[in-house]
Amino acid sequence: MKIFIYGAGSIGCYLGGRLVAAGSDVTFISRPRIYQELSQFGLELTDYLGNNIKLAPHQLKLTTDPTQVVDADVIFICVKSAATEQVASELKEYLGSKTPLIISFQNGLSNVPILKRVLQGPMILEGMVPFNVATQEAGHYHQGTSGALSVKQYPNQNLLENAFQKAGLEIVFEKDMLAVQWAKLLLNLNNSINALSKKPLKEQLSIRKYRECLAMVQKEAMALLSEAQIKPAKLTAVPTHLIPKILSLPNPIFKLLSRKMLEIDPLARSSMQDDLLAGRLTEIDWINGEVLKLAEQSGQQAPINARLIELVKLAEKSPQSFSISASDLKDQLNAAARE
Repeated sequence: MKIFIYGAGSIGCYLGGRLVAAGSDVTFISRPRIYQELSQFGLELTDYLGNNIKLAPHQLKLTTDPTQVVDADVIFICVKSAATEQVASELKEYLGSKTPLIISFQNGLSNVPILKRVLQGPMILEGMVPFNVATQEAGHYHQGTSGALSVKQYPNQNLLENAFQKAGLEIVFEKDMLAVQWAKLLLNLNNSINALSKKPLKEQLSIRKYRECLAMVQKEAMALLSEAQIKPAKLTAVPTHLIPKILSLPNPIFKLLSRKMLEIDPLARSSMQDDLLAGRLTEIDWINGEVLKLAEQSGQQAPINARLIELVKLAEKSPQSFSISASDLKDQLNAAARE
């Protein structure tokens, strides 16, 4: 089974690297910068459990030529959501009559519909990566949180399941991926708050006012999901509807009730914070923006999520100088809710 990683960023490099280390045939299609990094340094993959995998450059199949995707049996789409339309067009051109299995391991809910609209032949499935992967230095990617990968059920899924099991990566095949995607997105609503805080995830979640901000954002989204009759899947030990209540508790009680939630590596931070620090555009429109789309579908508004989007886009313009305290952020979100 020839697996191609289309988009060798933090998720693509981590998943692909784990599979390579377990003996899978993986090709990384990357940008020139990542190609040069991996060609020089190889891959180092670490995690919150203390595991460390090192792959030398000669152990990696690297290319900047996307036409090579014609040889793929399975393609993982791991590019940023803003690039999905472009990737879909490229795949349509390069694949020709070939119909490999395509799995989107991307944030948000809009990527698979875009891929299906452009690519009508291949089987295209939703995937979800529950854990955080942060870039440490050249070729070094660190998994800071836990969780099982999810993919839409399909025939012959045992081949992919075996590959991931050999790599030590838990994978679950789900019938209702929409419920899983929304559950993940509710958790990912913290990405924007973490990015604005400029703090590691564990430190940010230890500050009650930041947690109260997340609770406000989640409650707004949950109200819209309830009206749309969408029930998010349970991805955490805590039932989804109770998470905002627990987040709002005083620090001592929160720490007692949420030990599992706080099992986060001190190095972990959101990918959105990585993007801001690197001066890249974020995926805010594919995370908090999905809540706005849901609101529009029912003729409603989502002012709290809308304000977060505004703040992140301001931060994109001046990422080094922009910062906002927990108190200021909570005041901003409360003001948005009252408007």
